[in-house]
Amino acid sequence: MALLLTREDVQALLTMEEAIQAMEDAFRQHALGKVTMPLRTSIAVPEHRGLDLVMPAYVAGEGGGLGLKVVSVYSENPAKYNLPTILATVLLQDPRTGALLAIMDGTHLTAMRTGAAGGVAARYLSRPESRRVGLFGAGVQARTQLLALCHVRPIEEAWVYDPLAESAARFAEEMGERLGLAIRVARDPRQAVEGMDIVVTATTSRTPVFDGAWVAPGTHITGVGSHTPDSRELDGTLIQRARVVVDERRAALSEAGDLILPLKEGLIREDHIAAELGEVVAGLQVGREAPEQVTVFKSVGLAFQDIAAATRVYHLARARGAGMEVPL
Repeated sequence: MALLLTREDVQALLTMEEAIQAMEDAFRQHALGKVTMPLRTSIAVPEHRGLDLVMPAYVAGEGGGLGLKVVSVYSENPAKYNLPTILATVLLQDPRTGALLAIMDGTHLTAMRTGAAGGVAARYLSRPESRRVGLFGAGVQARTQLLALCHVRPIEEAWVYDPLAESAARFAEEMGERLGLAIRVARDPRQAVEGMDIVVTATTSRTPVFDGAWVAPGTHITGVGSHTPDSRELDGTLIQRARVVVDERRAALSEAGDLILPLKEGLIREDHIAAELGEVVAGLQVGREAPEQVTVFKSVGLAFQDIAAATRVYHLARARGAGMEVPL
């Protein structure tokens, strides 16, 4: 018997507080060598502007887990099919036996763990007094990024920019009401960067969404949108001047165009990557070195994050009697 957990179940069980704690623990375990995780396998579906990914991982120790996520990224979904850009399912197994423990919706889980990772990064890399946020993108990922930031920093004001003005306006209204926060729509990309303490990019753009020269000293930037070698949201100017922290070096150098393209252009070398986030969380590397330093957290998303979050959801479901047992 496996436990079936719907999107509604996952939404009810996984709060942002729980997700941030799960991600902080998972990144620490990763730095301590307790994660086994092959690079994900990808299948492009170019005629539908889609990408399908298979992401397995094993996190050893207490709170760890075993399993895989199947995730699709289809940029035309919202406009053509009224579906999220990202759709996912997680299969969670018992590490002791390999038996299937749960099948759960991974779409909300993916958004929450990505937002939570951004929150962990901001906790260790942004200035503690950070209060103003600029957001690029007005979708699900931008929502969970802002939600996480409000858990780790005293955020008072946010600006959102999206090429679709109606999407930005809807984001500002919905998230402003949800968080009790002043959220304004930026008229252009520059207005979402200048004067911000934290900037988040959560778009499907294949080219940089703002000029890195606009970023003020002391700003922290989280980039979560681009995840292929030939696409980037952050330009070489920003990457070159920033202290760069990634979720994993191997994955970033294989998948993150934000770093691969500046490497090809000769703007940086591989050692420009200062640390992995887990190394910072575990105290093995320094995060922010000075108040005026610009920091970047580049995330491509890793399977161990999904398994850690799914394991947390599974234990919460068992404790609360949520979900439905299904025979296979």
